Amino acid sequence: MEVILRESVDKLGHPGDIVKVSTGFARNFLLPRGIAYEATAGNKKRIAQEKDRLQQAENTRIAAAQEFATKLEQVSLTFSARVGEEGKLFGSVTAGDIQQQLEAQGFTDVEKRMIDLHEPIRALGVYKVPIKLHADVKPEIKVWVIKA
Repeated sequence: MEVILRESVDKLGHPGDIVKVSTGFARNFLLPRGIAYEATAGNKKRIAQEKDRLQQAENTRIAAAQEFATKLEQVSLTFSARVGEEGKLFGSVTAGDIQQQLEAQGFTDVEKRMIDLHEPIRALGVYKVPIKLHADVKPEIKVWVIKA
């Protein structure tokens, strides 16, 4: 049986894809939960219109993310920390610390989970920290860690 997916389904497809599945899977799982439509001519037209609408919405989200990224790329954060021997910090600079400083500078839209810091910064120096605004838009901000 052919169905048109409304939502992303693991190992099956993404919204708008026309996939062939077993009749039981379609009737017992996909159709009752509203995850898919039957692939009729009318539904194919409707899903094409919905796909166009989703693509336009995605394009506006990408444009907004790119505009915000240009503002973020100009940001430079400075953290002063106590330092021990060999330039190692007493403590670290985490994604939460970066988010707080960004918030203090007026960037309230950046959440902690968006900051792509694999591990906390534990040494002096200049670091480029990527921010995940969108899957295709990842600006980098400069983070300076200086001796207090």
